[in-house]
Amino acid sequence: MNSATLPDSRQPHGPALATQLKWVGQCVLAVEKGRSLTEVLPTVPSALRPGVQALTFDVLRHLGAARALAKRLAQRAPAPPALALLHAALAILVGDEAGARYAEHTLVDQAVDAAKLSRDTRMQAGFLNACLRRFLREKASLLAAIGADPVARWNHPQWWIDRVRADHPEHWEAVLGANQVPGPMVLRNNQRHQTRDAYRALLAAQGLEALPLGTDGLVLATPVAVDQLPGFAQGACSVQDGSAQMAADLLLDGRQWGASDRVLDACAAPGGKTAHLLEKADASVLALDIDPRRCQRIRDNLQRLGLNAEVKVADAAKPNGWWDGQLFDAILLDAPCTASGIVRRHPDARWLRRSSDVAQLVAIQSDLLEALWPLLKPGGRLVYATCSVFRAEGSDQVRAFLAHHSDALERHSVGHLLPGSAPAQGEFNDNVSGGYDGFFYARLDKATP
Repeated sequence: MNSATLPDSRQPHGPALATQLKWVGQCVLAVEKGRSLTEVLPTVPSALRPGVQALTFDVLRHLGAARALAKRLAQRAPAPPALALLHAALAILVGDEAGARYAEHTLVDQAVDAAKLSRDTRMQAGFLNACLRRFLREKASLLAAIGADPVARWNHPQWWIDRVRADHPEHWEAVLGANQVPGPMVLRNNQRHQTRDAYRALLAAQGLEALPLGTDGLVLATPVAVDQLPGFAQGACSVQDGSAQMAADLLLDGRQWGASDRVLDACAAPGGKTAHLLEKADASVLALDIDPRRCQRIRDNLQRLGLNAEVKVADAAKPNGWWDGQLFDAILLDAPCTASGIVRRHPDARWLRRSSDVAQLVAIQSDLLEALWPLLKPGGRLVYATCSVFRAEGSDQVRAFLAHHSDALERHSVGHLLPGSAPAQGEFNDNVSGGYDGFFYARLDKATP
């Protein structure tokens, strides 16, 4: 969501800011209780959803500072709904230091009105008013008081900061900083419809500036709704970050593909990488996902793009339940992970994860690699990917696998990509446009006897 589209209480025809803040507070409360925004945002009325999403994203990018401030402003924490609304208002005030969107007193007034709109918070409207007005009076001293708190400074949990710093000692500040900036809108041209240059010309005809990225990507100068993209409904393009677009090239590179070649996309939902493979190669693709609803998203995306794949609801780690016994020429394993590389697009991820999640996810990733490797033909290739910047889920995982599989050879790997304009650790370091999320890629080729 572009900051230029954020709601402004001074715009007379938009939804009232107080109404939006009421919903923002509820979204923040849900995240603080451990629920994903992906699950929560659909419950927001559709007319309010774009503005509420943009504001909630902004709040989550400054939640560390807001929590630290709230502790100094309230000797005793209020009930969770009121505390979440206080966090939301403080985060917006901290993130809008220049007053580009709201006059501070207007924001405070609207936050107090938001408290009065909900049964869960109306009794604490006075408390909220007192805290926020004290913040305005003592802003400089309060911000100075929390300045030495790393969580308030970087707006990430302490364990997350520590892990990024240990994994990327030269670039940890850039990684955390990049997570605070919304990622650009990146398109993937469907080369079965037109060349990238041709589609770029179509965008230009609509007044949409775009720069090339990778082999099929286009970075829009300004994000727009997908219904403003020429030919989107007919499958001319998809929205997909530049890092995610690298999977197809890495898997397909170096050989010709035909209908008899069998490719497995092992954790495929929502289907972006499945579709990209089919746009670039005439292979036979099996797409798996354990969630029936997410499998339907794969089918919907393929239908819009005019592509065909076999889609199965199945646990990739348990081949006995779905595998027909025929070996695959290639396997894409975009494994479940912490999502630590896509925080700029999913700012709730940092607050939902716990330090213990890393080890649990590493075990799942290892199980998937062990289960799928025997399904690969000798001479075939497996691409292991995670949208994570944590080495435990990337380079450490691959090193451990290689140590126990003498028939696995690491080829054409990218390594760790860091988000935004942060320097990359791997072979790929042209990230000036910011069109790449944090990711890890390794291609493992299976030796022939």
